[in-house]
Amino acid sequence: MSVMVLFNAFVEINAVNMSGWGKQGALAMEAAALDASVFGDGWVKNVAGMKSGTLSVDFLDDFAASQLDSLLWPLFGTVVAFKVRPDAGAISTSNPQYSGSILLNQHNVGGSLGELAAKSLSLPLSGAVTRATA
Repeated sequence: MSVMVLFNAFVEINAVNMSGWGKQGALAMEAAALDASVFGDGWVKNVAGMKSGTLSVDFLDDFAASQLDSLLWPLFGTVVAFKVRPDAGAISTSNPQYSGSILLNQHNVGGSLGELAAKSLSLPLSGAVTRATA
């Protein structure tokens, strides 16, 4: 079994590489479990329903022109493309790329006194996600 430490993850939103501001990221996907049990079943039978997911990213904020805040703000309320990889290197079987669309339904500004300014976004998927290994 091999393990990987995330040092150089890749996050692209709306065709802009935002990895340089990223501090944490996760792409979580799930399929709804629908109960297909009928009379006489001794156990619940589940079938997969609609799929959904969320791209969660924590960014260190930057308010300068052409930086993170000014890139994300115009996208607020829109659906845009995303790509993520465990490493910024080439796409491969050991470094798959997941891509799809997200709804930027959040935008936040702020933080605590004496702390780094940051954005923590949890963005819902909009449509299917694909996984590429080449």
